[in-house]
Amino acid sequence: MRRIVVPELLDTDAGTPAEIESSLADLRAINRRFGGAETLFQLVRAAARQRGLARLSLLDVAGASGDVPRSVQSRLRDEGIELAVTVLDRVAGHLNGCFPAIAADALRMPLRDASFDLVSCSLFLHHLEPEEIISFVDEALRVTRHAVLLNDLRRTPLHLALVYAARPLFRSPLTKHDAPASVRRAYTPSELRTLVGRTRAARVELSTFYLFRMGATVWKSAPTGNT
Repeated sequence: MRRIVVPELLDTDAGTPAEIESSLADLRAINRRFGGAETLFQLVRAAARQRGLARLSLLDVAGASGDVPRSVQSRLRDEGIELAVTVLDRVAGHLNGCFPAIAADALRMPLRDASFDLVSCSLFLHHLEPEEIISFVDEALRVTRHAVLLNDLRRTPLHLALVYAARPLFRSPLTKHDAPASVRRAYTPSELRTLVGRTRAARVELSTFYLFRMGATVWKSAPTGNT
C-alpha cells in the first residue's frame, strides 16, 4: 500500500470551534480505546526502567489536550514512577491548561539542550514528510537527556478498511475525513526505521503494538545493560 498524502482538516484549523473540539474529543477516545495511550505507557515505562529513573520529566510534542501523557502519568504513579509532563503544540488553542505548555514549532523548539529526560510524540509523525521526520527526531534528540519516544500508526490495507468501518463511531465530520487520511499518510515500521537511522540516534528500538500502532525508542546515547 503506497503512502498518499491527504491533507487533514484539523491541521488547517478548518471547521467551527465546536467541530474542532468534537474532533479533539474523538482523538482522545481513539487514544484511550485503540492503543495510543497504552503504546506510550509501554515506551515510557521501559525507558524509565532502562535508565533506573523513579522521577522523570517528559515533553509531549503535538499532543493537543495532553490526554495521552495524562493517562500515562496516572498509570506510572501506580507503579511508583513520578512523571512531570510539559506539552508543546504549534496551536495555542489546542492546549487546555492541564500541564505546563509551550506554543511552538516542533522542528525549532525554543528549549535548551537536554531540557527533559524524555521527549515523546503521539500521532504526529504521519503529519510529517520524510525529511521533516529526520529534522524533528534530531531536534528532539537535542532537547532530551535520554530518549525520544515515537508513537504512531502503521499503514496497512486492513487498517484503512477498519477505519472506514469505524467512521460512524466518530462524532466530528473532521474526524470522519481525517481518520482515513491519517492511515494513508502513515509510515510502515521499516520506513520509520530507515528514516530514524538517518538521524543522530545512538540506537533505535522499534516494536509494533495493539491495533496497528508502532512505537520506537530513539536513544540519545547507547543504553547500558540488556534490552
